[in-house]
Amino acid sequence: MNKKNRDSNHSTTEDLPDTDLHIDKLQTSVALSLMLDSQAAAIPALTTALPAIEAAATAAHDRLLASSAGRLIYAGAGTSARIGVQDGAELPPTFNWPKKRLAFLIAGGPSALLGAIENAEDDKEAGVADANKIKIGKHDVVIGLAASGQTPYTHGVILAARAASALTIGIANNPDTPLLTAASYPILLETGGEIIAGSTRLKAGTAQKICLNLISNMIMVKMGFVADGMMVAMVPTNEKLRRRREQIDLRLKK
Repeated sequence: MNKKNRDSNHSTTEDLPDTDLHIDKLQTSVALSLMLDSQAAAIPALTTALPAIEAAATAAHDRLLASSAGRLIYAGAGTSARIGVQDGAELPPTFNWPKKRLAFLIAGGPSALLGAIENAEDDKEAGVADANKIKIGKHDVVIGLAASGQTPYTHGVILAARAASALTIGIANNPDTPLLTAASYPILLETGGEIIAGSTRLKAGTAQKICLNLISNMIMVKMGFVADGMMVAMVPTNEKLRRRREQIDLRLKK
C-alpha cells in the first residue's frame, strides 16, 4: 500500500500512499474501505511483535508485584500521550488498580490532551525534568509511546527512568529509533505509511492502543484481578456496573 523510503529497507510512518490510493480523490465508499483495510494492517505488526509484548508484560508484572510502591507510568506526546492516558485511566475502575500507582507524563502537560502545545514534544530536557519531578525509581514501570520513535520528550523520559533503575518499555512504529534503543524492553509495531500520510492517529495509533491493551490487561490478569474470565475487582460506579458486580459475585459463588 505504501511506498518504502528509498534510503531504508523498512517502511516508515512517513511513507506516502501510491497515487491510486489518494482517498481525497475517491468515492466515499471506496475511501472508507481503504481506511478500514489500513486499520486492519495493524494486526500483522502486532502479531510480529507478540514475543516482545509478552516479554515486556511479564517483566512489568514482576516489577510491579515486587513492591506496593511501584507505579505504572505512561509517557508520550500528542496522539501517543492520549492513547496512553486512555489505557491507564481505565485501570482503576476496571481492575481497582490504585490511583496512587498510576502516573502520566505528557509533553506540554495535561492541557496538551485537548490542544497542541507548541514545541512541547521537542523538549528532551523537559522529559527528563518531568520524570525527575515525580521521582521515578526502581519499583516503577515506565511505558514510552512515540509512533516516530524519535520524539525528544518521550526519549528524555525513558532515559531518565532507566537512569533511575525503573523498568522501561518503548513502543514505536518505526525501526532503529532512539526510543527503542533507550528502552529495556523495546516493542516495534512496524505499521508503515498511513492512508493519510503521516497521520499516526490511524493504524499506528490503532496498533499502539491494542499493544497497550495487551500489556496492561495481561499485567492485571497476572496480578489476580481476573478470575474465571471476569474482572472480579471491578469498581461499580453506576447502575449498569452494579448489576454486573452482582452477576460476577453470583457466578463466583457457584
